[in-house]
Amino acid sequence: MRNNLIETVMGGVVLLIAIFFLTFAYVSSGYKDSEGLSYWAQFDRIDGLFVGSDVRMSGVKVGTVKRVEINPQSYLAVVHFTSARELKLPKDSSAEILSDGLMGNKYLALVPGGEDENLPAGAEVKHTQSAVSLEGMIGQLIFSNKDAKKEDSTAQETK
Repeated sequence: MRNNLIETVMGGVVLLIAIFFLTFAYVSSGYKDSEGLSYWAQFDRIDGLFVGSDVRMSGVKVGTVKRVEINPQSYLAVVHFTSARELKLPKDSSAEILSDGLMGNKYLALVPGGEDENLPAGAEVKHTQSAVSLEGMIGQLIFSNKDAKKEDSTAQETK
């Protein structure tokens, strides 16, 4: 009988510690249930950007990518995202897809413009810069090196 009481108390202590840990993790994550203001933007490429990716301004998370789709008329990728309610985007703001380091996750970076008038909720962010392909950059570097070596050898032969 005494063993059952000790096991019950220990189970309760473990449960309380688990609840404390989960509460601490939830509070420190900074998660907010508010939706914020919705916007959308079109990009040529969105390699590595997914639903749930961060939306950041000056490196600080201010929203989330909510939906990604293809525009059947223009064949551009359309990204729907939210931004914190207290942040009003000027009309000439831009959106670009950046990476967290060399191999990090992609996120949508908002760069506020200087115009006095703000974008209404649900509006398109017109100025965009697509994701840069790491493979494409490496390929360009390799082929530009080969071309430079060819030009050097051709120049030396003509001397």
